[in-house]
Amino acid sequence: MSGFFSALFSALDPLCGPVGLFSLFGSGTLVACGEAGWGDEIAFGVGITISLALATLPVGLFLGFLIALAAQSEEKLLRRATGIYTTIFRGLPELLTLFIVYYGLQILIQSVLASLGYEGRVEINAFLAGMVALAVVFSSYSSEVLLSAFRAIPRGQYEAGDALGLHRGRTMRLIVLPQLIRIALPGLTNLWLILLKDTSYVSVIGLADILRQTGIAARVSKEAFFFYFIASLLYLILAMISSFGLGFVERWAKRAETAR
Repeated sequence: MSGFFSALFSALDPLCGPVGLFSLFGSGTLVACGEAGWGDEIAFGVGITISLALATLPVGLFLGFLIALAAQSEEKLLRRATGIYTTIFRGLPELLTLFIVYYGLQILIQSVLASLGYEGRVEINAFLAGMVALAVVFSSYSSEVLLSAFRAIPRGQYEAGDALGLHRGRTMRLIVLPQLIRIALPGLTNLWLILLKDTSYVSVIGLADILRQTGIAARVSKEAFFFYFIASLLYLILAMISSFGLGFVERWAKRAETAR
């Protein structure tokens, strides 16, 4: 059975399968899959890029939602803290944020362990560091989108939930969240496309994403223009697929709101 699924996956592989993108270039080209070219390595990089973006999205959305809620808090200190957070991480370049997380956390953990008597070397997983850094940046932007969506929902919606005897948690889940998603979706769609491109920063800390894999192939083969063109093509394909999928979700959300 496992052999069947393996064969099915290979046949449906959009990059190295029989009708995959790299197969269109021919078996003797630089992007051929197998030992003849760099197709397998670049396909692995595509998987890392997609995995990193998909892993970052829910974390960044969850943090952004909490920050948007805190920004509406009656506690002045909490509102000020969220303002400082969003100002810092929207102001810092994404690459610098990545360096702070990757190297800063290593230094912090190393210092804590050293105080406990452990002198060994500590290295943070590059995928985890990339996910944390991108999630922090994504949350600082998504919180503003969600905050604007919260403010677009009439106050009477909350009062309607109170009149029906719903506690605030159920009011949020049943009344506010469906409207919040519909209003915030266009802005979050743009942030997703930005996130997809920002994953390329992780190549500088050694994670084998699209940019790193094509960069290695370019240096080895001396065909820089060709491989960076391939990288550009792959990012554009991912962006077009994302735009199509998110456009469908947005239309579905609008139809669902109209049906209500």
